[in-house]
Amino acid sequence: MAIIESESLILKSYALAEADKIVVFLTQQNGLIRGVAKGAKRLKSRFGGNLEPFSIVNLTYYQKEERELVSINSLDLQKSFFAQAVRPEFLQKFAYLAELLIEFAPPNEPNERLYRMACVCLETAVKEPQFLENIALYFELWILRLAGYLHNWNNCFNCQREISANENTSLQINFHLLCTNCQRGANKWLLSPIERQIFLNAQSASPINFINYTREKFAEVKEISLILKRIISHVLGKDTVGERILVATS
Repeated sequence: MAIIESESLILKSYALAEADKIVVFLTQQNGLIRGVAKGAKRLKSRFGGNLEPFSIVNLTYYQKEERELVSINSLDLQKSFFAQAVRPEFLQKFAYLAELLIEFAPPNEPNERLYRMACVCLETAVKEPQFLENIALYFELWILRLAGYLHNWNNCFNCQREISANENTSLQINFHLLCTNCQRGANKWLLSPIERQIFLNAQSASPINFINYTREKFAEVKEISLILKRIISHVLGKDTVGERILVATS
């Protein structure tokens, strides 16, 4: 039985039997794990209030090769965002982003870049809570990019010509862009130059710099987020409605 220690972000927890909880962590060293916290529901639990979602902890756990669930030994709270997370709009938004992490992060596969992205988005949202939509867009884009599903919006999908900064484009059913010269028909989903620049800016800016860039672009942020949600739905085979990921239908 291996003993493993890692900085970790708590994503969610739920009841197991009468006294225990299953806790889902995104760990810095080992990716997504699910663990059993024995006695966590008892009043005098050794875990106390340290299992709240969106907390950053130092986690120690035992791993058996033949078991999916690890056994949580101890955790030390490093940062708590409980005061912010209890606000309905914050809780709703980050519960959705946590579900994206659970869907996209393969179990037990290290991805420190994904871990750092999730933590910095959480910390930035706490400092700038009025820009939750901007942070959510940044998060959606980066989780697609790190999973290898982000499309190239620098060049026309048809002729491969580089799209100019002030050029209107159209979004195709496969989520690629066509330049002005290659667009056909009247039934097009047009994308403005500003919307495309928001998409490109998020790939090079930090979350706080992205907020500054999109501070007055609320309509465009919402439009790009809608596109990214459709891409996410396509990748997962499930619908995203508002801030929920629905179960796949047959």
